[in-house]
Amino acid sequence: MNRNWIKVFVAAFLEIFWVIGLTHSYDVWTWTGTIIFIIVSNYLMITAAQVLPAGTVYAIFVGLGTAGTVIAGILFFGEEFNWGKIILIITLLSGVIGLKLVTSDQSKEGVES
Repeated sequence: MNRNWIKVFVAAFLEIFWVIGLTHSYDVWTWTGTIIFIIVSNYLMITAAQVLPAGTVYAIFVGLGTAGTVIAGILFFGEEFNWGKIILIITLLSGVIGLKLVTSDQSKEGVES
């Protein structure tokens, strides 16, 4: 796995925090943290998409962020546990893993990763 894929996974991880921050921010400091997470997350995703296939990068970014946000909601914020949600998250993650597996690690135009 090259550096650009790591950027995508870190961006998706940060997305979980900023999505939660949009709901739970209550003062200037929590909003500042949320905005910083948004900026860093999108910067990492955009820089990775300049080298990797943009559609795949975006699908993985959104898929992992969505799954992480739902899981965090269940584990930390008292959202209802529902087997239907879990099965759909597993299906979503299967698609994300499949996209990663079928996408080449080759950089566009010979740019080093």
